[in-house]
Amino acid sequence: MSQEIAAFTAATLSGAAGGSRDAGHRDAGDGGAGRLDPMVADVRESDFSEVFELLFGLLVDVIRVRQPDLTAILLKDTLAAPIPAELRVAAQQMTGMWFQLLSIAEENVAQRARRKLESAGGPDSVAGTFANVVAEAAAAGTDADEIARALSGMDVCPTITAHPTEAKRVTVLEIHRRIYRGLVDLESARWTPRERDAIVRRLRADIDVLWMTGELRLEKPTVEQEVAWGIHFFQETLYEQAPQTIDNLAAALRRHYPESPIPLPAVVHFSSWIGGDRDGNPFVTAETTRMALAEYRRAAVGRLIKRVDELTRILSISAGQVKVPEEFVRMLADLLHASRNAAEIVARNPGEVFRQFLSAIRERLEATLEVGSAHPAKPYTSPQELVRQLLVMERALMGMQAHDLVVQRIRPLRWHVEIFGFRTAALDIRQNSTVVNKTLIEVWQRLFPDTAAAIPAPNSKEWRVWIDRELAQAYKPLPAMEGLSKDAAEMLAVLDVVAEARGGADPKAIGALILSMTTSTADVLAYFLLAKYKGLVPDEDIAERAPLTVVPLFETIEDLQRSEQIMPELLDHPVVRRSVRARDHLQEIMLGYSDSNKDGGFLCSNWELAKAQKRLVEVGRKKGVRIAFFHGRGGSVSRGGAPTGRAIAAQPLGTVNGRLRITEQGEVVSSKFANRGSALYQLELLASSVLAHTLKSPREAAQRGGAEKEEVLEALAGLSLASYCKLIEQPGLIDYFNAASPVEELALLKLGSRPARRFGAKALGDLRAIPWVFAWSQNRHLITGWYGMGTAIEAYTKVQGSGTLDLLQEMFATSRFFRLVIDEAEKTLCLADMEIATTYASLVPDVEARERILGMIRQEYARTVQHVLAITGETELARRFPAFRRRFDHVRPLIDRTNRWQVEYLAEFRAAPEASEKREEVLAPLLMSMNCIAGGLGWTG
Repeated sequence: MSQEIAAFTAATLSGAAGGSRDAGHRDAGDGGAGRLDPMVADVRESDFSEVFELLFGLLVDVIRVRQPDLTAILLKDTLAAPIPAELRVAAQQMTGMWFQLLSIAEENVAQRARRKLESAGGPDSVAGTFANVVAEAAAAGTDADEIARALSGMDVCPTITAHPTEAKRVTVLEIHRRIYRGLVDLESARWTPRERDAIVRRLRADIDVLWMTGELRLEKPTVEQEVAWGIHFFQETLYEQAPQTIDNLAAALRRHYPESPIPLPAVVHFSSWIGGDRDGNPFVTAETTRMALAEYRRAAVGRLIKRVDELTRILSISAGQVKVPEEFVRMLADLLHASRNAAEIVARNPGEVFRQFLSAIRERLEATLEVGSAHPAKPYTSPQELVRQLLVMERALMGMQAHDLVVQRIRPLRWHVEIFGFRTAALDIRQNSTVVNKTLIEVWQRLFPDTAAAIPAPNSKEWRVWIDRELAQAYKPLPAMEGLSKDAAEMLAVLDVVAEARGGADPKAIGALILSMTTSTADVLAYFLLAKYKGLVPDEDIAERAPLTVVPLFETIEDLQRSEQIMPELLDHPVVRRSVRARDHLQEIMLGYSDSNKDGGFLCSNWELAKAQKRLVEVGRKKGVRIAFFHGRGGSVSRGGAPTGRAIAAQPLGTVNGRLRITEQGEVVSSKFANRGSALYQLELLASSVLAHTLKSPREAAQRGGAEKEEVLEALAGLSLASYCKLIEQPGLIDYFNAASPVEELALLKLGSRPARRFGAKALGDLRAIPWVFAWSQNRHLITGWYGMGTAIEAYTKVQGSGTLDLLQEMFATSRFFRLVIDEAEKTLCLADMEIATTYASLVPDVEARERILGMIRQEYARTVQHVLAITGETELARRFPAFRRRFDHVRPLIDRTNRWQVEYLAEFRAAPEASEKREEVLAPLLMSMNCIAGGLGWTG
């Protein structure tokens, strides 16, 4: 290690060494109080020093070879010095690469720390794990029956989405994975100096390849590429780690409830929107959805075949050595018959009945994979059929006293089938209510040509009458329809694809029909009616058929408030009642965090979401229906991003009940699931937090709050909304936003396949929430995570008088909801920078509007910082989050520099004529600056 690098490390390590401490331990729902053993903390500091110095030194070595002029920029205090134009792209690439390597280092050290903690205190000591949650439940006197009830209805479902918030290609993710694996290899003490040096050289080579690969996409990714991106995480980590999550739960139950065997279902499943989310994305067609379903099926069944092959090699058990149960013998005969290859299988494995059993399963899996081919074997009719066969094998081996073999080999395979089926993930089909209603109008125009002129307007009383009339009619196949608009033809075509998939080997390959921008009961019923026209909604219950699931998505503040009136009416409708009854009296509702924030600001949005959940659970109780929530969260605070454990713990009382769906979007997917150790911990953290909430919330008075606290929150939310609306309704705000941020240039960054706007409009209401958040974060205003809170607290305090601060401080100490809101706003305030924001505002040509709007933002920022610190009792932002603060302090100078460069690039890019050489010259550094800032902050939108 050179003296230069050592000096740099000494200057910066104190800011980075604890960077993963929050991620590793404070996320587990303990209200923010870290519980690290001091010895483990020392080890982590030492571990990070080693990893930090290694990666930084290797990066410097690569830079010295590839771009020697940049070495001084990386090693010396030249952050404010101008960079020659010809080095701007390379300087930003170097900055972005260091952010990536730093994140990999933090992830590696976090995993090391969890291992150290478990080694020192046992598995129960690692917060956020099943071991920890089950141990606390047992210590609290929770009996086995209560645990069993909680698990019997538990279903935790991460939903992978391809929102345009992920800049990394699969190629880059694979390089990151190799670097991470190299760091893991170096943890071992068994290497000789020669072997260790070889590992370090491989790491250096991977960093070199990362430099030569580059980060910018030359073309916008296709939906096919996004599907491959999503499957990458299943292939690399999730196929292996999801069953391990269930095994960790089983181990915790055996340890703490040894006398009470508790039935253990597969409590984790996966959904996906990649290839099914067509809301505003014209590139997702019926054919791409069909392609996505096929790719997900191939990946799932292909992995099953691989696992069956591995197990076949292991189970060399001879029938001459053990007594084989009769149940197994009968199942083997059935399998051999269905394989259509019995003679060859038996001849290949004479007497080895378990190999015969698995070989027959393999034949049937191949037939399932190649549906429609000439494969002679009988395809599986459902994953449950395979699960039943594996259970027979489990029971046979258990009867032979081969308990360890079952636990280590057979049961994980069965859990794999229960989790992933033949589908990998259930593909949701999302569409906007506007498209659904327009499609229904076009269908009616052709079904009823004589009365086409009388078709009522959507959401009128007559519209609802027409829908109810049609839903009550007996099913008749929809005739061929000519001349439909592109959207309507696609809408009907994708329902045909849904019907195909539901008739396949895994009906659960299709998840829910998600209805964006649900504004009324009729919107949802219109979706049901289109599905009925395509034969997807039976006239009566059909027990053997999976019920169609239509999920309303309430996104805006107005729609969240209206949901209390929509859902009772919807649940009373006969068609919906049949669907709910077929799903064991369960109705799923999706809540959007993005548009509600864009509508009402951070505090108001969070409060409206909390209130909506409580109201909707009460609606369900009155109707005899279990309500399950699907949370449409993103990575940033303003889109619902928050530490997983604490976010779930802060959900209102009675709103989880063992079931939770949550979107995992863009960069969040790679940060959680790119590596095995992190993937296992993140899955377990998510599922164990749901179990903890389910077990604890009925008993916890702290979550109940009380009428007085709810009145305070209602008042604060209303005042915050008024302040936020005053800003976004300011004359010239949209012009300010467009000029003082790179929102218009965002479309040039090849992040995702979806356009940045719905329907091509340029009004605020049609701008997607992702670019809204992206732009305000790039220019360091970050108003989406705090604006309006300062005015709300100040106004409320003035009205209520003395004692108000004491009340707010007491709420901060006892209300998980209020504490989470304050905590996350405080972190966002720390990331914001009003000096940088002022630099961006210089791009606004209208001086009056610029001074007026920037003045409002700066004043509100100061006001919010003052009152947040008063509530927390601190003197500076994020002091309560040392890991978060240290990491940001470390990367801040690099982000600040990139912000200043970006302002220059925006000015140059906008001043140059369209399609000019100057524009092309500036475009690359401009796009690189977006990647760098996003990488430094840790998220894009």
